[in-house]
Amino acid sequence: MNFLALGFFTGLSLIFAIGAQNIFVMEQGLKKQYIFIVCLICSISDLILIFFGIFLFEYFKVFFTQIVELIFNILLFIFLLYFIYNKIISLYKRSNLNFGSDILSLKHTIIKTLGFTYLNPHVYSDTVFFLGNFSKNFVINNKVLFGLGASLASFLFFFSLGYLAKFFSNYLIDSKTWKTINFFIIIFMTVLSSYVFLDIIDLV
Repeated sequence: MNFLALGFFTGLSLIFAIGAQNIFVMEQGLKKQYIFIVCLICSISDLILIFFGIFLFEYFKVFFTQIVELIFNILLFIFLLYFIYNKIISLYKRSNLNFGSDILSLKHTIIKTLGFTYLNPHVYSDTVFFLGNFSKNFVINNKVLFGLGASLASFLFFFSLGYLAKFFSNYLIDSKTWKTINFFIIIFMTVLSSYVFLDIIDLV
């Protein structure tokens, strides 16, 4: 069995799900703002969490209790509400609603990227728990190959997502198009927040 390929396709199948982190990466690509840094942070974070799960799954799962999951969900919910609030304010504050006018500092962008990454409990369920549990019976060499394959999938996915968004942004130049994209981002994040809120209710 090719454990590098197994890790790659397993990781790719998990990361393809549309979530808040992926939407944020796409948005940064459309804005043409700090794309490399954002994609690098997401990719390296996945690599760290993947190998953390592969080698420490049995130890770490003891500490990821329902209370810890609840705390992560609450933090993510607050983070998403703050993101949505800022998006709505930006819609009403500007007559020109293109992404290019919504410029964040590098520091602010890094903080947002880390927030969308590490406050999301689904990141841990996919990388640490699913991949860790999936590979728990592999021998050490195969664990490394599996982890490298899954990490490679993350690097490929995030950089492709960010730079493809940048490429297509060249064809989205009128303010009406930007306004529509921004509107759908708000709608998507609102729906996602609702699901997170329901998770919180289930955990309480």
